[in-house]
Amino acid sequence: MAAKRDYYEVLGVARGASQDDIKKAFRRLARQYHPDINKEPGADAMFKEINEANEVLSDPEKRAMYDRFGHSGMSGSPGFDPFGGADSLGSIFETLFGGAAGGRPSQRGPQRGADLRYNLAISFEEAIFGVEKDIEFRRLEACPSCRGSGAEPGTEPVRCPKCGGLGEIRQRAPIFNMVTVTTCDQCRGEGTVIAIPCKECRGDGRVRQPRSLKVKIPAGVDGASQIRITGEGEAGPRGGPHGNLYVALDVQPHEYFVREGNDILLELPLNIAQATLGTDMDVPTVDGTERLRIPAGTQNGATFRIARKGVPYLRGSGRGDQVVVTRVVVPTRLTDQQRRLFQELEKSLEPEQIGGQQDEGFFGRLRSALGL
Repeated sequence: MAAKRDYYEVLGVARGASQDDIKKAFRRLARQYHPDINKEPGADAMFKEINEANEVLSDPEKRAMYDRFGHSGMSGSPGFDPFGGADSLGSIFETLFGGAAGGRPSQRGPQRGADLRYNLAISFEEAIFGVEKDIEFRRLEACPSCRGSGAEPGTEPVRCPKCGGLGEIRQRAPIFNMVTVTTCDQCRGEGTVIAIPCKECRGDGRVRQPRSLKVKIPAGVDGASQIRITGEGEAGPRGGPHGNLYVALDVQPHEYFVREGNDILLELPLNIAQATLGTDMDVPTVDGTERLRIPAGTQNGATFRIARKGVPYLRGSGRGDQVVVTRVVVPTRLTDQQRRLFQELEKSLEPEQIGGQQDEGFFGRLRSALGL
């Protein structure tokens, strides 16, 4: 067997070459001798020799060992089996550590892409009635040039020189004859490496592209709602399936409506005369105005329900109610005539009329109205 050539000679670099110089030399030679490009006799063997030299010189620990001991120092490097070949393939330790029995490549399915999150602001009314929104975002998609392989068009990924295509490194310790298996750090468990990366995606197999979608927001959502759109996340590496897109909703506050579960609360200001004498008022709802009868003697914080003018139930039929809470507004500025009228009214009222009915408090009445 012919002696192995010096790794620095193989790559055509000086012994003091930087890692960047080694990387450039490897890429240049890999392009020149890649089996898919160079069909001359001996190109395949030269390509393997280049890969082997790069594997050692691109790893600082292996390179230091090689500089000190030469090729003989590589016998103890990770991935090298000092016992020569496969041992008892039915070993319980291989089973426990997930080894690939018989040297067969490990079967790794395509990896799923990452999920994405999109924050979408919607109005109070859009949350109540539902809406369809156009959204735009960017995501990783399969590179159109290499079709997701990561290799320059016209070339193919090659078997990983470090793990021999297994996707994992097996090391056997002399104690108990135990075998440990770890994922190959050079090919990341794929069993292949890209010698000539695609120029467009730089070997990743994916490029970031803009994406437009129509998102249907159902009626009745709230600020805690999140809509999952299957398959609209990032593309997986090497042709793996897309992840999901999660649209998180941010419901904007309303000028005067407040949501409480499936009910909508509205504070209704009344002057003293309206509260005392009673009146009919047009009250705003999310569906338009509704006529509401305010009976005479209405107290501050009294509650009234307008049925089925609340929020639609997200899961099921029907709607909540609108709860109207009164707020009696005391005037702060009076004309002379108004002051005299109030003074006359004060003299004409009996003490029990002034006191009115016992007040359980605003929050007490609100809890009663909501059934809490």
